[in-house]
Amino acid sequence: MSESEEISLGAKYHDQMVQEMSVYPDPELAEYVNQVGQRIARVSHRPQLEYRFTVIDSPTVNAFALPGGYVYITRGILAYLNSEAELAAVLGHEVGHVTARHSVRQQSASTATGIAGTIFGAATGVPASQDLFNVFGEAMLSGYGRKHELESDRLGAQYLARAGYDPQAMLKVIGVLKNQELFEQQRAREEGREARAYHGVFATHPDNDKRLQEVVAEADQVRTTDKPRVGRAEFLQHLDGLAFGPGENDGLVEANHFYHKPLNFGLSFAEGWTIENKPDRLLAIAPDQAAFIQVEVDTLPGQIKASDYLKQKGLRDLRKLEPLKVKGFKAYTVSAPVTTGFGKRTARIIVLFDDQRAYLFTGVSRHASNQKLFDGVFRDVARSYHHLSAKEKKLATGLRLSITKARSNINFSLLAKISPIPRYAESELRLLNDLYPTGEPQTGQPLKIVR
Repeated sequence: MSESEEISLGAKYHDQMVQEMSVYPDPELAEYVNQVGQRIARVSHRPQLEYRFTVIDSPTVNAFALPGGYVYITRGILAYLNSEAELAAVLGHEVGHVTARHSVRQQSASTATGIAGTIFGAATGVPASQDLFNVFGEAMLSGYGRKHELESDRLGAQYLARAGYDPQAMLKVIGVLKNQELFEQQRAREEGREARAYHGVFATHPDNDKRLQEVVAEADQVRTTDKPRVGRAEFLQHLDGLAFGPGENDGLVEANHFYHKPLNFGLSFAEGWTIENKPDRLLAIAPDQAAFIQVEVDTLPGQIKASDYLKQKGLRDLRKLEPLKVKGFKAYTVSAPVTTGFGKRTARIIVLFDDQRAYLFTGVSRHASNQKLFDGVFRDVARSYHHLSAKEKKLATGLRLSITKARSNINFSLLAKISPIPRYAESELRLLNDLYPTGEPQTGQPLKIVR
């Protein structure tokens, strides 16, 4: 793939990226991240590229890059960093993937043009809207493998040194992320799910990774200053008020409930189901992936019949469309054939109208013989639709970081007791402040808490 083709490909899918994954609405933070990123990009091996650095409004701990100079960092990973140098290390690692052309080396131009696929369809076989992550997605989310990741760390460390940062910040940030990964693995085991971790983290802690230490140490040869920039105070200032955890504008999951404050609605799911809040839909998965239900919302230009709406969604045989009793709302349901990744199935389709919005529920069983078993569960989800109470609105209010100074005699156990973090508050606070697993704050030090 030529460089012009690479740039064209990145530009093409950048637009889709920001549609699939919302940009975090903080212009000052965006400009700060861009300034740090551009400082790195200018000293990279491909300074001629027009680099774009975007903060994604996602609580996941991740950063990734598209071909041609498009670099993304989530607010989720920003929350766990503690200095500008660490931010530069993450961006440097991703710029390293761009300059080494890892994504285009991994996929041919012909394969890369088929990048758009369906995550929901791939994971569950249920048709859904198109997501970006397919060809490049596997590498961006889970890593390019030891060889390419190590190469990106080598390049990133060089860029740190050339830009006036200490290349050892690369080891520092990998240590921070390794602790995050260890905590995520522990939490995933307790919650009975797969762990999600930043793709740049290696199998061992950087303190024990001799090859990684050697790679980073090489960058000392290109240092440009004896007083490298750390930028802790300025970085933390930009984190003050950063959204933490699920975003209020996207809705929040609490146990087996989902609350969406801006749209003023709540739903309840069966005990034991996993709820995944995606940018364009809500997905709930039964234990052992035995069944799935997704919820989509459309804003309507005016009044529309349920049959006409469902025809617009691609359903044809609506002869058995019937009302569904949902307190305070008009809803209709029908069984309809759908094609899934695990074969043709009959799905439970429900549409519910609330003012100028239509909520579309699609429920399907992995095994056709179990559709009737789950049919009542699918109906119950739709019947649980309601406007939020005052108490639920409070639960649906998003959390934010606050930067303060540690008082004397304060510890994370005490902070956890008054923290609104719903689960694992003590561990989360230690991770946020790079004091995991047993560290305690020192009097007067800057401290991240959650409000």
